[in-house]
Amino acid sequence: MAMNNVAVITGAGRGIGAETAKLFAEKGYAVVINYIHNREAAEQTAQQVRDIGAECLVVQADVANAEQVDALFQQADQLGTLSVLVNNAGILNQQCRIEDISEQRFLTILQTNVMSCFLCTQQAIKRMSTKHGGKGGTIVNVSSGAAKTGSPNEYVDYAASKGAMDSFTRGAALELADEGIRVNSVRPGLIYTEMHASGGEPGRVDRLKELLPLKRGGQAREVAEAIYWLASDKSTYVTGSFIDATGGR
Repeated sequence: MAMNNVAVITGAGRGIGAETAKLFAEKGYAVVINYIHNREAAEQTAQQVRDIGAECLVVQADVANAEQVDALFQQADQLGTLSVLVNNAGILNQQCRIEDISEQRFLTILQTNVMSCFLCTQQAIKRMSTKHGGKGGTIVNVSSGAAKTGSPNEYVDYAASKGAMDSFTRGAALELADEGIRVNSVRPGLIYTEMHASGGEPGRVDRLKELLPLKRGGQAREVAEAIYWLASDKSTYVTGSFIDATGGR
């Protein structure tokens, strides 16, 4: 694969995003590593990508902000032709019941998790769609198993945002199917990442893993492999679909 095939991965400094960036680098893509706060982690991921032998850019941007998203994709254009967008950026907050979720918290979760997916997809369409003179491409949205479980007593707001992403995935896939763009989603479950600390329980995976049919938590690389498959030529007849990387739950 030519090096000018570009993959933009949002929230790629750590966890699933970082593993996805490294996997795409291994497959010959030039990678755009987006982050919002932790530049040190993003640069560490970038160095690992370069060690693989791939080109990359590290771009700080709040992908829930339209102007910053536009600037992100303009920088990505410097690397070559956008082939893949992975909408991975997302946040969650402290575990709590619904009545303890503030209006501002709910709005922030929706803005970060849903609006970022929407804005980045818009920019990808402008570059990928055959309707706009593009050569096609793939979009993979990183949702969550929470979209199906609802995450009661923990983060219903986060679950609701991922449910919105799922609806958006399906609608975008059907709208763009005849424009050379496939849109799919991966729904991770209990994965060993730092995100659980944001919810106030770093050891959440170990507490709950025995409830899973596979009896273990997942690794970020396992999710990255699913993302890559959906973006690759191995899945050319798949669009508007979901892979549940949830250990059977």
